[in-house]
Amino acid sequence: MQKKFLIKFLFFLFFFIPANSEIISGKALTIDGDTIKIKNKKIRLHGIDAPEIKQLCQRTFLSIFIFSFQENYKCGEISKKKLEKYVKNNIIKCKVEGIDRYKRILGTCYKNTININSRMVRNGYAVAYKKYSQKYVSVEREAKREELGLWKGKFDMPWDWRKNVKKK
Repeated sequence: MQKKFLIKFLFFLFFFIPANSEIISGKALTIDGDTIKIKNKKIRLHGIDAPEIKQLCQRTFLSIFIFSFQENYKCGEISKKKLEKYVKNNIIKCKVEGIDRYKRILGTCYKNTININSRMVRNGYAVAYKKYSQKYVSVEREAKREELGLWKGKFDMPWDWRKNVKKK
């Protein structure tokens, strides 16, 4: 079992991570649904955006015939908890993609060979950040079609929510 894993891991490293790429690895502390910290380095998951911690979304909690009753829920907290649960007590490896305007490292992060950025979008706990990358658009479409996570209800895109909060 360990030999198979090692072969897959080496294959992944050789073919998917260029030799000159910086890799940050270690146990991750979750900041929110799209940001982690490894060894005191804050890493923003590249190409995705998750609801902010204080952001509320809506979902149906009861349907009777043609009537649906909605409730607000803390989608930002749920997004953070889903990421936290997934990375907890695991060695996470992040390929550095660049630095954003807030001086955060942008990274594509992996648990073993699973792309965490993609997984968050595919399960509906984050969205593709199309302004900066088209990489996760197809997995977002799948999550939306299957009504997973955020797509079960109504929500403001995180960038719109942030813009509206600033106006207030």
